[in-house]
Amino acid sequence: MVQINCTQVKEFILTGLTNQKELKMPLFVFFLTIYLCTVVGNLGLILVIRIDARLNTPMYFFLSNLAFVDFCYTSVITPKMLGNFLYKINIISFNECAIQLGCFLTFMVSECLLLASMAYDRYVAICNPLLYRVLMSPRICTQLVAVPYSYSFLMALFHTILTFRLSYCHSNVINHFYCDDMPLLRLTCSDTHSKQLWIFACAGVTFISSVLIVFVSYVYIISAILRIRSAEGRRKAFSTCGSHMLAVTIFYGTLIFMYLQPSSNHSLDTDKMASVFYTVIIPMLNPLIYSLRNKEVKNALKKVTISRKKPGF
Repeated sequence: MVQINCTQVKEFILTGLTNQKELKMPLFVFFLTIYLCTVVGNLGLILVIRIDARLNTPMYFFLSNLAFVDFCYTSVITPKMLGNFLYKINIISFNECAIQLGCFLTFMVSECLLLASMAYDRYVAICNPLLYRVLMSPRICTQLVAVPYSYSFLMALFHTILTFRLSYCHSNVINHFYCDDMPLLRLTCSDTHSKQLWIFACAGVTFISSVLIVFVSYVYIISAILRIRSAEGRRKAFSTCGSHMLAVTIFYGTLIFMYLQPSSNHSLDTDKMASVFYTVIIPMLNPLIYSLRNKEVKNALKKVTISRKKPGF
């Protein structure tokens, strides 16, 4: 085997979304506004669920965890992305890049699996309502959240170690606005065949299993709803899972567009646009989807708002 002598890089340069100076400040204001809305929306949703006793149900337990993941997810990426618009050269150290990649993978996979857990929760609620409290006990709900977190952390740790054990000696310029696997692999002078196989295997297992859980759950859900005779009953049943269906469609649709497009149409610029959507836009949309389309959350928000206006609060 030929040995390559090279100096390992100690830092990377993130190119960001654009190099056009006239666009940087408008984009900074735009994405800062989105980030602030995301933080307020997700932390506010968690707070409302914790305060209102009527929302102390499995569905809102999962929703509060989804809001937590969305908050962490975007907070790993957006602050550094905002720096791309302010600094001429946006530098990230080797260790910071590894931490960002690990956290990004952890929360992305967690969201993917949490959406599957939420689909199972809706399946039990609609198809087995009499056994709902038994099948979705606090212990089972905790397990349905703990398993995605644990799996996501271990998989992210494994991939981060694989990625940063490679040698980077060609260039230290990452053509992206955060540290991601594919742009990093383009910089390495090591053999990436085994790493790419692991990416394909782990991503395939995670994505296919979560999509199958969601798909099978909704096949049973829709079948059960169609058997309801009254139109009002069907409307109520659909309303309990409509928000989740919309969130699932947006999240998985973005991932499918990004990873299953033909290789001839695949480019890092396309990846950037898709990445903006699922790292910045989706975490902002989820609290809006679950609050604006959910009467219980809207009532809880009104209750919290009114109570804060009363004297003594």
